[in-house]
Amino acid sequence: MAGGGGGPTKAEEPAPHPPKDQLPNVSYCITSPPPWPEAILLGFQHYLVMLGTTVIIPTSLVPHMGGGNEEKAKVIQTILFVAGLNTLFQTSFGTRLPAVIGGSYTFVAATISIILAGRFNDTDPDADPIKKFKDTMRAIQGAMIVASTLQMVLGFSGLWRNVAKFLTPLSVTPLVALSGFGLYEFGFPGVAKCVEIGLPQLVLLVFFAQYLPNIIHKGKDIFGRFAVLFTVVIVWIYAHLLTVGGAYNGTPLKTQLSCRTDRSGLINSAPWIRIPYPFQWGTPTFDAGEAFAMMFTSFVALVESTGAFYAVARYASATPLPASILSRGVGWQGVAILMSGLFGTVTGSSVSVENAGLLALTRVGSRRVIQISAGFMIFFSVLGKFGAVFASIPASIIGALYCVFFAYVGSVGLSFLQFCNLNSFRTKFILGLSIFLGLSIPQYFNEYTAIAGYGPVHSSGRWFNDMINVPFSSEAFVAGILAYFLDNTIHKKDNSIRKDRGKHWWDKFRSFKTDTRSEEFYSLPFNLNKYFPSV
Repeated sequence: MAGGGGGPTKAEEPAPHPPKDQLPNVSYCITSPPPWPEAILLGFQHYLVMLGTTVIIPTSLVPHMGGGNEEKAKVIQTILFVAGLNTLFQTSFGTRLPAVIGGSYTFVAATISIILAGRFNDTDPDADPIKKFKDTMRAIQGAMIVASTLQMVLGFSGLWRNVAKFLTPLSVTPLVALSGFGLYEFGFPGVAKCVEIGLPQLVLLVFFAQYLPNIIHKGKDIFGRFAVLFTVVIVWIYAHLLTVGGAYNGTPLKTQLSCRTDRSGLINSAPWIRIPYPFQWGTPTFDAGEAFAMMFTSFVALVESTGAFYAVARYASATPLPASILSRGVGWQGVAILMSGLFGTVTGSSVSVENAGLLALTRVGSRRVIQISAGFMIFFSVLGKFGAVFASIPASIIGALYCVFFAYVGSVGLSFLQFCNLNSFRTKFILGLSIFLGLSIPQYFNEYTAIAGYGPVHSSGRWFNDMINVPFSSEAFVAGILAYFLDNTIHKKDNSIRKDRGKHWWDKFRSFKTDTRSEEFYSLPFNLNKYFPSV
């Protein structure tokens, strides 16, 4: 060292950042809850975020089923109620990760196929639309109930554990990355539907979360941790002022639906108090073809949720999921789909990717926070009018939130590359091809459907078409399956390949009890582990 300046006499040698099997700098991990007031606000924030999917799916589907605003409000209440129950089940008895289990976009295509079934398209102008709504809903319920058995069998039997044992950091990377990046169509296109509201929301969210904490050092954690609450309230008030000020008077109906704060029709239609219950729409009906199509859709959701579970574990500063824990979580997700079928939610259930991104934004991965958010879901599903107020947030605000949350999930997928050898041509081939085709193949299927009105596979059997078109329309599914296949077939037996694919980093997490941290994060309460032999 030089005597006067105190600095090094020569440039320091560059050193790589050491890999971390737990994400550092997380304020609260799974087992360390924040103080109760902060935990309650964080739980409410998670509730607000999951409302986007909860509202968008019924808003899109219910009118095509013959339902009006009243039916739409009841379906939204039902999705909220079921999501609250399923989130409590998953956080208490499933993976025990802070994962929100909510409505899934994956099931929409199979649901639309049922809605368009010929037996529901009554051309009689005097036909009762509410009867059509209930008949369609009961058919969706029947398909969902059958489809739920797939995940329950794969999960609780331990079969998915045997599949997950062959996952490596290299094969998980494309799966998790496209679980986030693959949802790009719900991001800025949603913002652009009402850019004067969506763009300010996106800019303010980035400013509050990333810049303001560095400008205001006192209480800096408050702005970053509650950026969603601050910015949604500010932009919502701004949107309401535009609405009452007449900014959208005389504009096209599509613009009014996207921009106005009084166009959702939910507040007037929602009942004050209503408790959703099983078979509220009638006895489910069953069709073999529709059940098979929904079962394939359930498998796609299973693969996508596997990626989301790994993202949640990373942002909660937990260790990588042991295969048996993942299998247990998949079993409980099957229960979630069964609940969706019993109650009638229009769509199935899976891990909420947007809430996984919110874990990253807040740097709080506490299980208690997510359980509190489940309480909010159940509470506001019963008190319909109050829940409808929050559910009327303009969709462009939700689209702006998605831009940040989906980006966070995609980036955490790339972080698994720290365990891999990026100087290996094998690694580059598997990573590049799986991500490229994971984006390119679904783009072809989606473009074809948008132009032709049906998918590339178009036969007389709608259920067969869905069995092929739905899986290949999912970016995460295509990338994950392809990466898994390539990683487990190309030069796998070469000893040097084991380290290239990062397998040696996850050896200690192959079994539930080989690392004490896994027991801390994933053990079931009340000594219930003995009742799950797959664990």
